[in-house]
Amino acid sequence: LSIKTRELLDEAGFHETKIYASNELDETIISELKRQGAQIAVWGVGTNLVTAREQPALDGVYKLSALRDKGGQWKYKLKLSEQMKKMSNPGILQVRRYRLGNENVADAIYNIHDSFEEGCTIIHPFDPTHQKQLAKDIPSFDLLVPIFREGKRVYQLPSLESIRARTQEELSYFPDGIKRFLNPHHYIVGMEKKLYEMKIQLIKNIRGQTAQNSTPLFL
Repeated sequence: LSIKTRELLDEAGFHETKIYASNELDETIISELKRQGAQIAVWGVGTNLVTAREQPALDGVYKLSALRDKGGQWKYKLKLSEQMKKMSNPGILQVRRYRLGNENVADAIYNIHDSFEEGCTIIHPFDPTHQKQLAKDIPSFDLLVPIFREGKRVYQLPSLESIRARTQEELSYFPDGIKRFLNPHHYIVGMEKKLYEMKIQLIKNIRGQTAQNSTPLFL
């Protein structure tokens, strides 16, 4: 309908008239309409923008990852669970993105007190057999920036236009196979090796202390 409407508008001389579309639009429907050559200039996304259809309840929890006395050394902490995916990550965390040429390669979650002189090894947080080695000369940059320090805002709030431009720029560095909705390729995101090993060691230490301090239920 939008294709035929565009033809009728152009024939009548209304070349500047824009065609709007709305009603239960989401990213999949919009992508499919564009693939079919729909002549829609403005997409009215409402319900699926402000509600979470696939996950109506979104949990948010602060979890302690490090603790120190004033002037003291950091002591790394984590939440212990029987399931690896529910355990938190210890350390003062940052995310580093590796970009080779015009394409993003991988993201690594790391502890800011660790170094990368020999490059970076990324480990899947739930399957340590899945690893990727990144050479130290691959360009990279950190993604997280501070917003508040000591109760004061240290972040310059960007305009909506700059947010949009930055989003479009970052998306351009991802291959099309990753951005597609149907059977997308996987983008590598994982824990830096030193951080992963520290986490495993902390888990062992906590479980060892728990076992030593536990009281048998049956004698």
